[in-house]
Amino acid sequence: MPPIPGSGLAKGLAVTLRTMTKRAHTAQYPDVQPELPPRTRGVIGLFEENCTVCMLCARECPDWCIYIDSHKETLPAAAPGGRERSRNVLDRFAIDFSLCMYCGICIEVCPFDALFWSPEFEYAETDILELTHERDKLREWMWTVPAPPALDPAAEEPKELAAARKAVEKAEAAEAAAAAAAAEAAQAEAAPADAPAAEAAPDGTPQPPTTPETDA
Repeated sequence: MPPIPGSGLAKGLAVTLRTMTKRAHTAQYPDVQPELPPRTRGVIGLFEENCTVCMLCARECPDWCIYIDSHKETLPAAAPGGRERSRNVLDRFAIDFSLCMYCGICIEVCPFDALFWSPEFEYAETDILELTHERDKLREWMWTVPAPPALDPAAEEPKELAAARKAVEKAEAAEAAAAAAAAEAAQAEAAPADAPAAEAAPDGTPQPPTTPETDA
């Protein structure tokens, strides 16, 4: 069936009339902060303790806007005769947000959960050179990262949590058994082995044990 001439114009005017009859809701920003969705891509927060300087985020970034510097540090052997180990120590972690296109690839490829999306968006600068933020600023944004959503109650417990819970329960059971054994040993030591037995009276009531008299 061919469209009726002027039907598109009528639909457009209908939308206009419906909009004109509704009350406008103006967001009073910056006096009232907007309610952003939990997965808003504002800035990238850095959890420095989890970073191992693997450089995977910098290599996968399509804009090459992540700058990482590090040095190697030698750790002494944990036991005598052991081998010394070396680890990477993070010196600089910076992101140039004038180049970042907020694709989130760096967050997805990070194998140690060191990068997170933060809904923070108030970081405009008058100079483009000041949009390169160092790790101190990225760490401050880390505390604005919203908490992850709650797990589905009907979902299967993760294997890592199940293993950790079993390990904790096993350790608690071992501690309880050790405490019970120590209490029994202490109780056995407190009771004298050669204590005289209590004598019974003719009516059956126990009498305190008698002690031998000593010569004056």
